[in-house]
Amino acid sequence: MPVAAADLLAWYDRHARTLPWRVGPAARKAGGRADPYRVWLSEVMLQQTTVAAVKDYFHRFTTLWPTVGALAAADDEAVMKAWAGLGYYARARNLKRCAEVVARERGGRFPETEAGLLALPGIGAYTAAAVAAIAFGAPAAVVDGNVERVVTRVLALATPLPAAKAPVRAFVATLVPPDRPGEFAEAMMDLGATLCSPRRPACALCPWSGGCAARAAGTQENFPVKAPKPDRPVRRGAAFVAIRPDGAVLVEKRPEKGLLGGMTGVPTSAWVTAEGSAPKKRGRPAKATAPAALPAAGAGAAPFPAGWQRMTAPVEHTFTHFHLVLEVWLAHVPAGHPAGDGWWSPAGALQGEALPSVFRKVLAAAGL
Repeated sequence: MPVAAADLLAWYDRHARTLPWRVGPAARKAGGRADPYRVWLSEVMLQQTTVAAVKDYFHRFTTLWPTVGALAAADDEAVMKAWAGLGYYARARNLKRCAEVVARERGGRFPETEAGLLALPGIGAYTAAAVAAIAFGAPAAVVDGNVERVVTRVLALATPLPAAKAPVRAFVATLVPPDRPGEFAEAMMDLGATLCSPRRPACALCPWSGGCAARAAGTQENFPVKAPKPDRPVRRGAAFVAIRPDGAVLVEKRPEKGLLGGMTGVPTSAWVTAEGSAPKKRGRPAKATAPAALPAAGAGAAPFPAGWQRMTAPVEHTFTHFHLVLEVWLAHVPAGHPAGDGWWSPAGALQGEALPSVFRKVLAAAGL
């Protein structure tokens, strides 16, 4: 028995998750439409991040900037501070640029088609399809990681990801109902997030269990098939925490381009591999290789001479494409010490800076 959109939607009507960016069933029946700004904002935030992690950030953003025009007019530093800790910081920069384009060139209105949305900064195929379907009712095939898991199991698709993305999208496109494309997209996401989980899926409760080839074969947990991943390279560096007598800490803004661009951090050395430079080509995420063979950065990379003392344990942090090991060096400097290209962040304001997680780890390692 092939799977059908009607069965999934009937399940969704009973079990849909209540999320702050969604329009509830009652409001939708009364003709309510999802706000394109809220849909776009949530989808950008949700990329490679969980719903649980995003909810507080979404509430913060929509409280500070309730419309795309308000976000466009916001101070860049304020946006980065509000985003700090959510990761993948290029998303925050693109979010701001996209808001500016929509506000400045389109009068605050998002395009209603996938093609129009794709032309905006930072919007890729998935986000364009999601906004088009959920906010504008376009018959778009919305495919995220949850949907890939559902479909590869339904089809028992042996093609490894990422090569399987094209057939998955083609299959989803055959199912999208023209009258409820947005709810169908949300239903597919909910099915993958709640029942069709990576481990021990709740197949007995699934509205598509009768048409699932993997369920019939008892191989649900074998899908999706993923291509082997190369080892994630390891980089090593040093981070320098300078503290004045009043408790202020020296911080600086990182270059706009590159990793953690535009965010705030303490001074660091370069982050290098054992060969002495960052890899030219980045591999897919995988387990980290052992850091022991990498060279130490040392206090010689410090931004200025001081009585630098190395903390006992390094900080480790895993990015998408590499694993980072940072020595943490601490120095107490006198009042009036110059800030160079950075600034002295008062002790009470430090946690409010646009600090990525890796630098919060560094400060914690330094006892702050």
